[in-house]
Amino acid sequence: MKVNRERWKIVTETRGVMMEAWYKIVTPRKEVREGRSFNPDEFAIALEQVVAGTAPEDYRDPVQFFARTCWTRALREHVRMVLRRLAGRTDDTAPVLTLITQFGGGKTHTLTTLYHLARSGPKAGEYSGVADLLQASELACVPEARVAVFVGNAWDPQEGRETPWIDIARQLAGDLGVQALGSAALDAPPGTEALARVFQAANAPVLILFDEVLNFVNRHRQFAEPFHAFIQNLTVAMTGTTCGAAVISLPRSQVEMTDWDLQWQERITKVVRRVARDLIANDEAEISEVVRRRLFEDLGDERMRRRVAKAFADWCFERRAQLPPEWTAVDAAATESRARTLLQQRFESSYPFHPATLSVFQRKWQALVQYQQTRGTLAMLAQWIAWAYRDGFTQARREPLLTLGSAPLHDPAFRSTILGQLGDARLLAAIETDVAGEHSHARALDAGTSGVLRDIHRRVGATILFESSGGQTDRVAHLPELRFALGEPGVDTTSIDNAAIALEERAYFIRRVGSDGFKIGYQPTLRKVVNDRRASLDEETEIKPSMRKLVESEFRRGAQIPIVPFPKDGSDIPDNPKLTLVLIDPEIEWSADPSFRQQLADWTRQRGKSPRLYPAALIWCVKKPGRDLQEKVELMLAWERVAAEVAEGVLGSDFDPRERAEISTKVKQATEAAKDEVWGGYRFIVIYEPGGASDGLKVIDLGAGHSSSGETLCGRIIATLKTEGLLSETVGAGYIERHWPPTLKEAGAWPLASFRQSFLNGSLTRLLDPDETLRSRIVDFVSRGEFGFAQGAKPDGTYERIWFQEVVPVEEIAFDSESFLLTKAKAQRLKEGEAGPPQPPMPLRPPTPEPPLGPSVTVQAPAPEARKRTIRLVGVIPPEVWNRLGTRLVPKLRSGTDLKLGIDLSVTVGGDIEASFVQELGQILGELEIGDKLRIERED
Repeated sequence: MKVNRERWKIVTETRGVMMEAWYKIVTPRKEVREGRSFNPDEFAIALEQVVAGTAPEDYRDPVQFFARTCWTRALREHVRMVLRRLAGRTDDTAPVLTLITQFGGGKTHTLTTLYHLARSGPKAGEYSGVADLLQASELACVPEARVAVFVGNAWDPQEGRETPWIDIARQLAGDLGVQALGSAALDAPPGTEALARVFQAANAPVLILFDEVLNFVNRHRQFAEPFHAFIQNLTVAMTGTTCGAAVISLPRSQVEMTDWDLQWQERITKVVRRVARDLIANDEAEISEVVRRRLFEDLGDERMRRRVAKAFADWCFERRAQLPPEWTAVDAAATESRARTLLQQRFESSYPFHPATLSVFQRKWQALVQYQQTRGTLAMLAQWIAWAYRDGFTQARREPLLTLGSAPLHDPAFRSTILGQLGDARLLAAIETDVAGEHSHARALDAGTSGVLRDIHRRVGATILFESSGGQTDRVAHLPELRFALGEPGVDTTSIDNAAIALEERAYFIRRVGSDGFKIGYQPTLRKVVNDRRASLDEETEIKPSMRKLVESEFRRGAQIPIVPFPKDGSDIPDNPKLTLVLIDPEIEWSADPSFRQQLADWTRQRGKSPRLYPAALIWCVKKPGRDLQEKVELMLAWERVAAEVAEGVLGSDFDPRERAEISTKVKQATEAAKDEVWGGYRFIVIYEPGGASDGLKVIDLGAGHSSSGETLCGRIIATLKTEGLLSETVGAGYIERHWPPTLKEAGAWPLASFRQSFLNGSLTRLLDPDETLRSRIVDFVSRGEFGFAQGAKPDGTYERIWFQEVVPVEEIAFDSESFLLTKAKAQRLKEGEAGPPQPPMPLRPPTPEPPLGPSVTVQAPAPEARKRTIRLVGVIPPEVWNRLGTRLVPKLRSGTDLKLGIDLSVTVGGDIEASFVQELGQILGELEIGDKLRIERED
């Protein structure tokens, strides 16, 4: 890929340090760039192909092979001992060596190295790295030897090599070697003397390399016992020579073993280890150099690598108290400066990888039975680099290092490779759902991230996967490990912590472990179960009724005014002078749409088909737009259902005890969250304001609210209306004087019917309970001489009864047209006998025809005797005088004793409104506190 480096110069600048993106410094090998190195077998050497000359040139040609070989400490040590043995040195070596490694751990590479060296002899000194090896081995040159190779998974009997020992003898000494075995070799394994004759016939140092011996024993079970005897005799015979060595590779992992393999591995190991020396073929500390040499053809400018390494090392060292101690610890033998330098060297040696990216495979993955330590890691990283290299250019990414978080888990092929190495395909759902899927929780959380925190939740999720999926006992990704693996200059550790916590709170397969741990697994968390239960909820029979129940209960808690929940139309709302809160159904959201406002306006002014007398008494409360309340209620119901299933024993056995213990807390939290959403969701109130908008409505946004034990929703609404000057607890004399109608100022008398209506139609301030408040205030005003009170207006401007600076019985105050509030001046004049300006003549009402049932009123006058008589008033009263009964007739009757008042009222209404009409009659009787004294009867 040819790229203009100036055009694509992607750098990160932190505290003055310029760090170029990793893909602009290094150059992967061509096969990696082109995506041709994704199969682990491409990184595996087939030793039999090397011997046959059919292996790829990188393995077949010794020059190219050693050019790509990383001389790790372990490899140097293995080769040194073998070469010394071939050179006749017996100190610090052994005649038989066993290579015991993880599957894919570099055994065959070690055997191939020995093969090329022994075959090349002194010429091998020209190969890369061999000169230093000879110096460390105290040898002048590589001793040339006769080499025999036995690869168990490739060997089959054929003419001339009917048995493994005949084949080995022919490779070492040709026909002379076979003759040295004797004719019995066709039927039985050779003894130690026969093998010693073979070594003599070779007439040179001998090296025998064994690979895949267990595969051979499993495939050719008829040879198992003879082969076991052959190996036993070979180890003894090799001990008798000073210029020979045998190297046998045995796998440490049991993943590739059958029961037969296990049995024979144990038997062969016991035989070999009597004289053999065990070697671990892979050097875990130097795996980064192996990886870099195999995957990159150029590591780029050394100064740029050091600059990046120093920036990261400084960042880590400054935060060493928050990171794993094994990376930044300063012991007594090292100064702080030395420790900082060592940390920088670790970053340099692993570049372009972050040290945690490579070390995780040694720290945590090597115990996995399926993990192929060398070839598996190389194939996985090759696939990783190929994707990241292309994505770096196309997306102009800025990462200075390849961190665990950059793993392309969204790519199906790479994901398949990871799951193959982990040996657990069940993790696929966890990766898709929580980390890398198109609709994963991490992707949703990353929607608003940018800059150095771009994709931080996906990076955290990927790191948790790598750090907690290994085969070690502590399968946990701890916060210090996450900080070290993802931290970089410009990123604070708190951001990584917050991302991990946020992802765990949303995830279905990621769990908290202890105070700082996280792990991912195939077993879903209770949160996943809750989500499944939530998905199964029925909206009509469960969700919506629960929403209404919750909303109503929250508003009724400590309510100071009547509540009318979720009316279907205006006729469901009583026409009551007392302030009333009307809750709109949670399905209906506040909208500025004129049609919605018009519906509220119509319901405010009309009750069904009749105009409302008290429109200003209504307070509408409407939910804000959005599904927040429904989602919170769904979550509450789901947690309640899970809690019930756990209590019944249906759930619980498959979940972590800590999760089960937290269920009650989760139920409580979900319930509180739903209540909070009622407070925050029902934030719009609408009231009647005739002088305001064209539709007569005023909208008030309450703002965000939170459930509080010391406050109620009704109290919050009332407090807001008071703050806005739209509601008062009471009224003062000054307020009434300022709002006295101009047309009534000269007369100085305000009919109480009109006075009361001004507080009910929005002309004057709202009162919680207008009738009760106004009655009590009028009593106070009159007794203090601030206003007067009169009843029964006369044509000459006077009144039948006047109260001023005296106590008015509260029952005398009726809000009708025959009762008046008088100004102080007017009351004083009337009390002093001054009529003042004449009142406009009272309109004369036409005479009411006498009802056909008899006289309107029949009075039985008392007899002149002194004894007491009972007087009854019987008849039909015309409607126009109903309002005056309480002010004129009842006070007169109360001058007697044993007054009893009964009623017999009847009215005819349409059948369509009968039910609501009767309901409202019952409500009115209840408000008058006489509901238990009257009964409502129906007649057809």
